[in-house]
Amino acid sequence: MFDKILIANRGEIACRVIKTARRMGIRTVAVYSEADAGARHVRLADEAVLIGAAEAGASYLVADKVLAAAKQTGAQAVHPGYGFLSENAAFAEACERSGIVFIGPPVAAIRAMGSKSEAKKLMENAGVPLTPGYHGDEQAPEFLKQQADRIGYPVLIKAAAGGGGKGMRTVFKSEEFLDALASCQREAQSSFGDTHVLVEKYLLRSRHIEMQVFGDSHGNVVYLFERDCSVQRRHQKVLEEAPAPGMTLERRAAMGKAAVDAAKAVGYVGAGTVEFIVDHDFANTGTFFFMEMNTRLQVEHPVTEMITGQDLVEWQLLVAAGAPLPLSQEQLSIRGHALEARIYAEDPDKGFLPSTGRLVHLAPPEESLHVRVDTGVEQGDEITPYYDPMIAKLIVWDETRERALARMLQALAQYRVVGVANNVGFLARLVACPSFAAAELDTGLIERERTLLFPESAEPPHQAWLIAALAELLREARLADRVAQRSADPYSPWHRRDGWRINSAAQRTLILRHGESEKNIAVAYDTRQGYALTVDGQTNRVAGELGENGNLRVDLGGTRIAATVVATGERRHTFLHGRAYIFASVDPLYHAGEGGGAEGGLVAPMPGKVIALLATAGSKVEKGAALLILEAMKMEHTITAPASGMLKRYLYGVGDQVVDGAELVEFEIGS
Repeated sequence: MFDKILIANRGEIACRVIKTARRMGIRTVAVYSEADAGARHVRLADEAVLIGAAEAGASYLVADKVLAAAKQTGAQAVHPGYGFLSENAAFAEACERSGIVFIGPPVAAIRAMGSKSEAKKLMENAGVPLTPGYHGDEQAPEFLKQQADRIGYPVLIKAAAGGGGKGMRTVFKSEEFLDALASCQREAQSSFGDTHVLVEKYLLRSRHIEMQVFGDSHGNVVYLFERDCSVQRRHQKVLEEAPAPGMTLERRAAMGKAAVDAAKAVGYVGAGTVEFIVDHDFANTGTFFFMEMNTRLQVEHPVTEMITGQDLVEWQLLVAAGAPLPLSQEQLSIRGHALEARIYAEDPDKGFLPSTGRLVHLAPPEESLHVRVDTGVEQGDEITPYYDPMIAKLIVWDETRERALARMLQALAQYRVVGVANNVGFLARLVACPSFAAAELDTGLIERERTLLFPESAEPPHQAWLIAALAELLREARLADRVAQRSADPYSPWHRRDGWRINSAAQRTLILRHGESEKNIAVAYDTRQGYALTVDGQTNRVAGELGENGNLRVDLGGTRIAATVVATGERRHTFLHGRAYIFASVDPLYHAGEGGGAEGGLVAPMPGKVIALLATAGSKVEKGAALLILEAMKMEHTITAPASGMLKRYLYGVGDQVVDGAELVEFEIGS
């Protein structure tokens, strides 16, 4: 076995490999870019080597730098993770020439499966079922159109060297084929440097089922059962589960044999995934077709680990060191059901645009036998624009699919992220969606259920307003106590924020806003019972204790409630009953009383770059006047004045990068 390995990757997969290596007594070396100097994988590894600038093309994708780091540290093997250099045959070959073990398949297998068209030829010769289509070398547009006409529409044009949903176009009519082909080839050239495509029959309602395979250098190949990865957006996976709903023993055996045959056809060694496309009525038809083979560990491998009780990274290390597979096919079995949700820093309501910024508050659910969190970040870390914006993979397991769904909903309700836009709420709606719950799966599920998955923003419940207000009052009281302790007279009643007055109790008003909705919350102090809060004409007795990280224990008229309120600037991120609500605390001294107010209009709605300042600092502007333009993800967003007032000063200049929620201008209403 190896004494030391280098991990040629970052983020959660690097941390995942480190975890297993440490358990096996293997020392680890991390590589990192300038942007990742303080990253979690760097903190966890035994050693770490800087290999370049922030951009992946100057660091993680430079094979020579990775190999130099391996030689410098004396690493005997390189684990590539997934992405980056994991399926790069030239890198695997360079490792071999340098006398360093590549923890992955042989170079020939990577090359054979690297081209979709070549892979399909191999699979056809091996008797693996293929989707009806054209996989040849002739690429003349008119010839490809003839092939599409022969296959019958709809068809899917796919880049032969593609992946990640790029270089793919669905065509429904013959007259649309040539334009779609040209578009597909342009994207393929830009993304992969190769315009070669194949054309296949497109199944209108299809499922994506993949088989985990493993081979060793002694000729043994097994399959560790299947994963259903049908729930996708733009050909990218969102939720995965194992085993696949509706799978019978006979169909599993048939798909497993096809996957093993595919692996044996290329002399496969290590972890790989054979991906199949099946009709949505697969439970009845049993028809499946080979799609492609991924010659690496998959992002969704944890669900396989959860149902088999095996550590696939340990298997990788053992096989790469020359050991036989730990188990035979007959010794492998399935127990229970597992689901994986990918937690991303992205905004589902803005077309899943990535979000960048600091993770001001990050509280995942507690890990247990039933809940696992694979992550590469911790609270305080940055999500940068240079890499995939994954925060974590949330994996749950239970004895049945129904119970696993309940586990996932509970875990998502406990997941709290502040500082970047995220998809936690979207994932909770997706898991609870009747189609998903009933296992009515296909790759178009998200689009088909768009109305349910992307609802109009709802008014927060009455309780949420009260809890956000209570948190504000408790935070003020805590701050006052700290100030008092540092003063010359810490016991002076004037330090207290409990409404104390000489002859009577004080009253005040808090102003909170959620979107376009704004409420005045009248506060009456009662030192024995907390506060009397009046909102919308309804008065409630509210008391509570504010713990660490914004955790609250609330007594709402005798009802005990657990909640969390995290303050960032003027925003109050309120987590209640598995839902998240963002309120703004409005300073009444700057409140115009006309439905205006600065919050929400003068902060960055997304991370981006300031490209134009449209008004003069110190000038008066009317409500709706354009103040500046922010560019994000090649889109422009104009920030306008929320009310008539004075633009006192800009807080950023042209060319400056800003994070989501950053205050952009200093604005005074009504001046």
